[in-house]
Amino acid sequence: MSADYTLHGAVAVITLDNPPVNGMGLATRTAAVDGLLRAQRDDAVTAIVITGANGVFSGGADIREFNSPKALAEPNLHTLIATAEGAVKPVIAAIHGVCMGGGLELSLGCHYSVAVVDAQVALPEVKLGLLPGAGGTQRLPRVLGLEAALDMIVTGKPVAAAKLPALFDELYPAGTDVVAAAVAFAGKIAAVRPLPKVRDRQATHADPAAFLQGARAAVAQAAGPYPAPLACVATVAASVEMPFEQGLVFERERFMYLIGTPESQALRHAFFAEREAGKVADVPPNTPKRPLARAAVIGAGTMGSGIATTLANAGIPVTLLETSQAALDRGLAGIRRYHENAVAKGRLKADQLAGRVGLVTGTLRFEDVAQADIVIEAVFEEMAAKEAVFRALDRVMKPGAILATNTSTLDVNRIAAFTTRPQDVVGLHFFSPAPVMKLLEIVRGAATGKDVLATVLALAKKLKKTGVVAGVCDGFIGNRMIEQYVRQAGFLLDEGCLPQQVDRAIEAFGFAMGPFRMSDLAGNDIGQAIRRRRAVERPDFTYSGTADRLCALGRFGQKTGAGWYDYAPGERTALPNAQVDAMIVAHAESLGLPRRAVPDEEIVERLVYALVNEGARILQEGIAQRASDIDMVYLTGYGFPLFRGGPMFYADSVGLPSVLAAIERFAAGTHGEAWTPAPLLVRLAAEGKTFNGR
Repeated sequence: MSADYTLHGAVAVITLDNPPVNGMGLATRTAAVDGLLRAQRDDAVTAIVITGANGVFSGGADIREFNSPKALAEPNLHTLIATAEGAVKPVIAAIHGVCMGGGLELSLGCHYSVAVVDAQVALPEVKLGLLPGAGGTQRLPRVLGLEAALDMIVTGKPVAAAKLPALFDELYPAGTDVVAAAVAFAGKIAAVRPLPKVRDRQATHADPAAFLQGARAAVAQAAGPYPAPLACVATVAASVEMPFEQGLVFERERFMYLIGTPESQALRHAFFAEREAGKVADVPPNTPKRPLARAAVIGAGTMGSGIATTLANAGIPVTLLETSQAALDRGLAGIRRYHENAVAKGRLKADQLAGRVGLVTGTLRFEDVAQADIVIEAVFEEMAAKEAVFRALDRVMKPGAILATNTSTLDVNRIAAFTTRPQDVVGLHFFSPAPVMKLLEIVRGAATGKDVLATVLALAKKLKKTGVVAGVCDGFIGNRMIEQYVRQAGFLLDEGCLPQQVDRAIEAFGFAMGPFRMSDLAGNDIGQAIRRRRAVERPDFTYSGTADRLCALGRFGQKTGAGWYDYAPGERTALPNAQVDAMIVAHAESLGLPRRAVPDEEIVERLVYALVNEGARILQEGIAQRASDIDMVYLTGYGFPLFRGGPMFYADSVGLPSVLAAIERFAAGTHGEAWTPAPLLVRLAAEGKTFNGR
């Protein structure tokens, strides 16, 4: 069913019904138009109410039809709105739950709108690199005025109906049966003529020219690489600068332009990728989940206390275990400081502080975590340390408890083998700072139960994180790829670059942080530990020696105030260091490598294509289920620019033959041993295909 037609006395009620949020796909639009025409033909009907099933009005366009002919097929959204607006009987939008995007545009085309006060209203198209394309930029300013309308359209933020009284003819208390209220309202206005139309109003502002001039400047400064916000300003300006019909045409032209921009394509890719990431082919949505009423975290260091904080923020009681009272006290104090800072910044109410902090209790005994439904190990990244913890957990934990490891690189299958219940073991790789970073890399072991996987995917949602499932390999998805990226950064130092040039080039590309600033933040000793392990396990793996020379100087990064850069006490500003620069040059000379001027374009290509090439191997090996999962890992955990859609999407947009040609060129260069093209990349390039199947 896509829209239900019922009669409530003399009032026809059309109920949009397209779960979960009544997206206005072709079938729904067709049924709604049919209902409007049917009601107008029925002489017994005096008014028409449009509402939504499933506790919501409409979330807008049906995302399942994006990028398909159905999105524009007749009756399109413009036709539906025109049918409502042109009806000879009053049409009333009865809004509850969510009214967003095309749903709000439909309501603006109705003659009247009523809503419950807690309904969430928004025009969020800008978040997909678009603008409202069905009259929203022309009608909303005519109802709310220029300033309020532009703010809603440029930010895309949802607003409670109670805060937008001008948008509605009647507002009702939360919990009101909005259909019954709308039917009653219809009885009061059924005979009123002429029927009011938003298009006949004038957009208002005391000084529209001055306001729009200031808005253009402010939005241009904040928009960054995204064209949509400024296009929103231009189309909203059309609501006062052009007649209504001309404004609609201009809005449509801008919409069609934006839908073809690489930024919008990247944002829409990320939108769909995030929703796909939680789907696992052999774990259906109805897979039973284990209860997660109580959690435990092993290790009260930075990561462990951060994970405990994240669980507490989701309302889950946590027991935090450490081996010494001093370490436990430091961890608990850090958790309290985090929440005190949240209160100071207005993110947490003062009267919630004690309750939130109280959800985390400390212990020095493994026996005290025995009844937890899930326990997450966050101790030092060494297999011996993991073994000791998991053997202890296997001994004390209740049957059915989920045993999770926060390892960032180690073999989850080996860790599971330290227990007698490998089906209960899973990797949960949080990213630091755990309460802030959105990514949760979920590592599926060979024996991990499907119910365990379903449970931790649901936990990721509860923690407001994007859970991405990875298979077992060294580094999983994110760190396995980042190692190739960091290797190339080191080789660039050998060939002629300095850290600040490399960081500056990749940050200009859009990364939140370059590889050397990133290493300083994470701790250069962590990378050194990985290289030492790799020297034993993969002696053929080559690295630049500069990072080890840096560590030999005791420059471990921000925590020591000195890494690739210098850092003033309490500051994170990266300041170039002449001693480090000289060390880099001297090391290159010791290798007999002549230094050259490396162009920024080459820096970007080598760093990004190193990610792409390793991503192709990960995809071919089945470590990642789909290319878009790799993109989500990098968009949510590694600072890859959102407007470029992730490394695999970016490679698709460049064209895989071009990417392959660059890799083959690098393979003939100074550090060619790191550039064997991935077989999947070679095959897809030859076949004219893409990683994401477009």
